[in-house]
Amino acid sequence: MLTAVVLCGCSTPYQLENDYIYRQDWGRGDVKWKLVWEDEFEEEDLDTLKWSKVPPAGSSFGRYMSTDEDCFRLYDGKLFLRGIINKTETKDQRRYHTGGIQSKGKFAFQYGRVEVRARIEKAKGAWPAIWMLSELKKYGDYPNNGEIDIMQYVNFKDHIWQSVHSHNVLRSDRATDDEFYARVPADVARYNVYALEWYPDRLEFYLNGKNTFTYKKKEGALPSEWPYDQPFHLLINQQLGGYWAGAVNSDHLPANFVIDWVRVYQ
Repeated sequence: MLTAVVLCGCSTPYQLENDYIYRQDWGRGDVKWKLVWEDEFEEEDLDTLKWSKVPPAGSSFGRYMSTDEDCFRLYDGKLFLRGIINKTETKDQRRYHTGGIQSKGKFAFQYGRVEVRARIEKAKGAWPAIWMLSELKKYGDYPNNGEIDIMQYVNFKDHIWQSVHSHNVLRSDRATDDEFYARVPADVARYNVYALEWYPDRLEFYLNGKNTFTYKKKEGALPSEWPYDQPFHLLINQQLGGYWAGAVNSDHLPANFVIDWVRVYQ
């Protein structure tokens, strides 16, 4: 299949591929970031030109994912991704439902800055996350293409996690090495801006404008160590249970992951 690439002029900082993949036009020197994609969630319904609802999956995070409308609320310029008790067990026998959105097939980018302003309602067993996966699977199946976790949070912790995953991290004893992640103190009940700046040679993580963690590409790194040379898409989701968050306390539900806005710059 031929790939259509539009070479943009100096007014745009990217090359547009297949009408939805924004590849950074690198070598732009000290040119300032330019907003290339955003969602302020000001509409009454989810913008399906930008997002799809995350479907159920066999993985730990996807166990309770659902397209149930009760898992998604748009109100006062905010998107509420909800973890709820399933009230439709005659059709779906899972105990809980959770809401998540992804830009897969609708927006992806390679290099740039992504910001998400959000707040978290704490609950036992809740596992909200802002993260990224590869769009084109350049190196095969997961985890060969890597994963970028802009923010993960569980239960009632006083910190978030920001991390990277690759074949080398997940398939070796280096997975416990703090070189690949940071625990960052955070008051998640307030609105925070979680951000990532992605360059060809490093990933820089931020909380409210402060650099918290930098993951650098090592000289001569193989794709198993650095698969971050390809377009990625966004995922934002509430999750319940799973190997990390543990048992869910139903008395704490519904639990909302509230998204104010999402912005991507290049």
